[in-house]
Amino acid sequence: MPHVITQSCCSDGSCVYACPVNCIHPTPDEPGFATSEMLYIDPVACVDCGACVSACPVGAIAPDTKLTADQRPFVEVNASYYPKRPTDQKLPPTSKLAPVIPAPRLRHGPLSVAIVGSGPAAMYAADELLTQQGVRVNVFEKLPTPYGLVRAGVAPDHQSTKRVTALFDRIANRRGFRFYLNVEVGRHLSHAELLAHHHAVIYASGAPNDRRLDIDGMGLPGTATATEVVAWYNGHPEFADLAIDLSHQRVVIIGNGNVALDVARVLTADPDELARTDISDRALKALRCSRVQEVVIAARRGPAQSAFTLPELIGLTTTADVVLDTQDRELVRHELATVSDTVTRRKLEILSKLVDGSSASSRPRIRLAYRLTPRRVLGRRRASGVEFCVTGTDRVREFEAGLVLTSIGYRGKPIRDLPFDDDAGVVPNDRGRVIDLTSGQPVPGAYVAGWIKRGPTGFIGTNKSCAQQTVQQLVEDFNAGLLAEPISKASALDKLVRERQPDLVDAAGWRAIDAAETARGSAEGRPRNKFTSITDMLAAAESAPPRPLRQRLATRLRELA
Repeated sequence: MPHVITQSCCSDGSCVYACPVNCIHPTPDEPGFATSEMLYIDPVACVDCGACVSACPVGAIAPDTKLTADQRPFVEVNASYYPKRPTDQKLPPTSKLAPVIPAPRLRHGPLSVAIVGSGPAAMYAADELLTQQGVRVNVFEKLPTPYGLVRAGVAPDHQSTKRVTALFDRIANRRGFRFYLNVEVGRHLSHAELLAHHHAVIYASGAPNDRRLDIDGMGLPGTATATEVVAWYNGHPEFADLAIDLSHQRVVIIGNGNVALDVARVLTADPDELARTDISDRALKALRCSRVQEVVIAARRGPAQSAFTLPELIGLTTTADVVLDTQDRELVRHELATVSDTVTRRKLEILSKLVDGSSASSRPRIRLAYRLTPRRVLGRRRASGVEFCVTGTDRVREFEAGLVLTSIGYRGKPIRDLPFDDDAGVVPNDRGRVIDLTSGQPVPGAYVAGWIKRGPTGFIGTNKSCAQQTVQQLVEDFNAGLLAEPISKASALDKLVRERQPDLVDAAGWRAIDAAETARGSAEGRPRNKFTSITDMLAAAESAPPRPLRQRLATRLRELA
């Protein structure tokens, strides 16, 4: 009875380190880890000990006897990663082959580090730093709530993926960690001021900007990006009031990555099902009134080049009504005859079983369309459709649509006082050390992790190995005496931040917001009901005990422990 990794795998890698027989691959030190769509358990080598189950932060692992119908396809997905062997063969337990990658040990201390951003890369970097004694980590986030795209980017119907926040909460509760939420670096504090109070600064600010599609009509009312829609239905305060018009029967999404699939799935989902998630109230109300009957996901290339991952395709086709046109079904059949890559072939096999798009449907559906290059958005005062040319030909296809979304990727945003590679959309770096483009030398005390370091690739857990690498470089530089000592005390930093931003939200304030959202959700049978305005978040944060009282309580709890 082997265990199986399912759709919600985030590639955190904790299961790899927990497994006593090295049956989970690719491991963080293997070449395919950074590009793999998920991790896979070897069904022959697995000894069914269950150590990986408790290690997984998103609940993605289960025994094969306890899988739901939607999860059953992942038995084959896991097995297909490994060579074919007799089903009754069992491999002998092996020693751990993949080494745990430790951060270099501090040769002297203490070490203080500022981390800008509070998403997965930031929290994994904090975790890696705090494994050592004498380290102080201050995390700065411009919103009153932490955890970045886990809170504002993961689809509301993927609640298991959001469980990784429980791990982040444990990291935030460790000695030496401090939150400075609702504080924007570049506005309330400068890079130089952070360095004056810390040995180093790690920027983990992600890739917040959408790549824009430069065709006529983009920018008309009725056009937006899929990323904006994701932020809208997740209740991000900057997008919660976005005007998303769902009064038309068709939506067209240009691009077919995982975000496009998420948006299509949510727009066609049963609102009663979404009402049991943490979707924003405003979005849920709009979806209840939606007239959308079809979402077209249009890709420039063919099915074999689909940008979505195999786990997301399996999840989509087991929960939504997904169709293909006749010409696209022919493309799939043709490519199946020539493709040898296991993952791509599995995607094509799933696509080949989709029903024809000409058939009637009693529920909103998703149409996957291929080899369509966008030429222009139709409409004069607002979007009324999209004109495509069939890729590589002069033939034209048009889709009527009342909402046109683009989902063609992300790019990083320049950070004040740091170099920026505009072509790559990242801060130039060597394994996390920020590099000056003119001299080619490291910028003292400046580091990056996550998407601003490597570009928008990988999954939530991929940031763990990325952050480990950055922290390795930082600690090596600290041990070598390359980092300047802070010129101000820790208390001076706290005073400065509170002077600049009186509405600072600390860890206790976040816990108060979290508790209030959870209570609101519990009353409605939901995991949480998010605040979508900063004013409401700050009001909830103020219900936390006064700071001196919190300090006394914390001291007393430590004494009792």
